[in-house]
Amino acid sequence: MIDFNYETEFILDNEEAIANWISNVIVSEKKNEGDINYIFCDDEYLHQINVEHLGHDTLTDIISFDYTVGNEISGDIFVSIERVKDNAFDFNVPFDEELRRVLVHGILHYCGYKDKSEVDELLMRSKEDEKLAMFHVEQ
Repeated sequence: MIDFNYETEFILDNEEAIANWISNVIVSEKKNEGDINYIFCDDEYLHQINVEHLGHDTLTDIISFDYTVGNEISGDIFVSIERVKDNAFDFNVPFDEELRRVLVHGILHYCGYKDKSEVDELLMRSKEDEKLAMFHVEQ
């Protein structure tokens, strides 16, 4: 089950379409959908989580806590809407596209994809692009 939670004024206007897309992404990776919680927040909220839980005193766009067991994907994915907006501006892409990229990024981590090395990052970006294209097909 995919749930959307809000710790900021931002609210998705297409929760059902996003949830269906994420479910299809999970199936496309031959995984099962467990409990996935997206928590939309601001920089301050996510920064505090980053400091308290990860020991990182930096801003970030996403932090995910992976509770996956076997093939059942579960976890909490915190998304800073402020960072996503800034990244969309910096990368010259629409906000909605950057938001979907961040949302699927967390799921791909749960599926086992990493992004710490250059090779892993290239694969992650390729998978993000592949999964973003799935959203456009469904619309």
